[in-house]
Amino acid sequence: MNDAAPAPTPAPAPRKRARVRAPELIGKGGWLNTGGKDLTLADLRGKCVVVDFWTFCCINCLHVLDELRELEEKHRDTVVIIGVHSPKFVHEAEHAAVVDAVERYEVHHPVLDDPELATWKQYAVRAWPTLVVIDPEGYVVAQHAGEGHAHAIAKLVEELEAEHAAKGTLRRGDGPYVAPEPVASDLRFPGKALLLPSGNLLVSDSTRHQLVELAADGESVVRRIGSGERGFAGDSFSEPQGLALLPDGRVVVADTVNHALRVLDLETGAVETVAGTGRQWWQGSPTSGPALEVDLSSPWDVAWWQGKVWIAMAGVHQLWTWDPAEGTVEVAAGTTNEGLHDGPAAEAWFAQPSGLAAAGDRLWIADSETSALRYVHPTDTGYAVTSAVGTGLFDFGHRDGDAAQALLQHPLGVTALPDGSVAVCDTYNHALRRYDPATGEVSTLATDLREPSDAVLVGEDIVVVESARHRLTRLRLPEEAVRVDAVAHRTQRAATEVAPGTLRLDVVFRAPSGQKLDTRYGPSTRLLVSSTPPELLAGGEGAGSDLFRELALNPDVTEGVLHVSAMAASCDDDPANEYPACHVHQQDWGVPVRVTADGASRLPLVLAGMDDEG
Repeated sequence: MNDAAPAPTPAPAPRKRARVRAPELIGKGGWLNTGGKDLTLADLRGKCVVVDFWTFCCINCLHVLDELRELEEKHRDTVVIIGVHSPKFVHEAEHAAVVDAVERYEVHHPVLDDPELATWKQYAVRAWPTLVVIDPEGYVVAQHAGEGHAHAIAKLVEELEAEHAAKGTLRRGDGPYVAPEPVASDLRFPGKALLLPSGNLLVSDSTRHQLVELAADGESVVRRIGSGERGFAGDSFSEPQGLALLPDGRVVVADTVNHALRVLDLETGAVETVAGTGRQWWQGSPTSGPALEVDLSSPWDVAWWQGKVWIAMAGVHQLWTWDPAEGTVEVAAGTTNEGLHDGPAAEAWFAQPSGLAAAGDRLWIADSETSALRYVHPTDTGYAVTSAVGTGLFDFGHRDGDAAQALLQHPLGVTALPDGSVAVCDTYNHALRRYDPATGEVSTLATDLREPSDAVLVGEDIVVVESARHRLTRLRLPEEAVRVDAVAHRTQRAATEVAPGTLRLDVVFRAPSGQKLDTRYGPSTRLLVSSTPPELLAGGEGAGSDLFRELALNPDVTEGVLHVSAMAASCDDDPANEYPACHVHQQDWGVPVRVTADGASRLPLVLAGMDDEG
């Protein structure tokens, strides 16, 4: 009799995933930045291709554009980045608007305009932004949703370069990008404007990374402030947006892509950084403290209210404040969850707040991704958030009348009017709208504006920043509003059909090559689930550290939206390195679902890697 313990059963070998050929890139809008040539995947064979599914309304997509710049430059002869523009809003499906966005955000790679989401559907994309990596032989090798993946893609590119150079399947040389001809104008996609005590106007000339002071006529250039090159040193800016006058006469600037607040001395022209580090805020970073030591995330507008500068922190769906007297910043409202939820400031949800206007005891907010007008107001216990117009992430349009049923489309600016009403730059409707709190009515003040992004009162006139016409437009405030035929829209994204009962949610995350999950300070992953309406989920909502969840669907609710927020932290896996570099990967999904008898019982959402069960 042999008393030796039996040998342990070897673990089964991981299933080798079948190689998937990348679907063709097709889009009714055609190609940009290629010199007029249509591209196919065959044209890209021999290159490492990174396909970036984006839409220009999405702040996370804009973050990824910035993340990819270094990769684009460093691997210029082996990597081709292809932007596939996949619209959320109706306006974003207009080809001219995509052309404008490619210039506005300095996209220096080919872009496919896919207004009908044809390629989005072929690649089974579920979120903006999503990055798909295709190897030089035309096979999909990785997929990443959300932000924070540039380091992982850079590592993968290096491995693909080595592998395919050895196989002889790597083709070096210039890619298919052809730069468009530059256009001369005094302003290029201006963002926000400010009336100065002198009567002149200060404008953030966002695409040129400058501030421009214009004479009172709104046309004659008095001076330019900033180097005109993207940067953070000295007086350089990077896509500046919001402007606000401080009580001491200086101007605070939302230096959006530098993730900072700067202050301009109008007398000397000197620029000083007063908040932010130049780094983007990530989950787990401090949310208060000395202003120059705390990271910010895409501040889009600023306003002086209640003795502080309030900041529309578009990148994390919050409002923050900067206290110049104390030299500190802190979160003032919002949880970082994306959506529309009112109540106490600490519990409210925003979706890319992009415009602010102080008016007495209210701070008005243009909450762009929910197509909403909202406001913050003091309470006995602090502050609260209330929505005046707008219902959520997926409903938008141009509809006047009672505010409860009125619709906007991605507003970026808001202006308090002398009579107590509010003008809204209804950006994607190319209109100036008005909300009257006294009557609860929404009307249209002007149409035929091109992507208005801000407006300022000058006497009895209102001066509108027509961002996509590269100018300021002066309007006389009308006594009567324009009548516009009502138009209502919902996002083009098809609902995911799910089976009734229990739905298995799997967030797929594979640590990038050479990295491991960072468990030094506790769980390295986080999952937060909720729904609209809340009754959609009978169980499974809330926070947890596992990236999977059993969701119980309410049999009485047949459709809604699942809100899923996931985060994973990974570190370089090198025992010899005492201080390995660590990286945060995060994404928020809003997944429209419809409950049907033959729907899926599993919902996979890819954060990084490939879905082995897909």
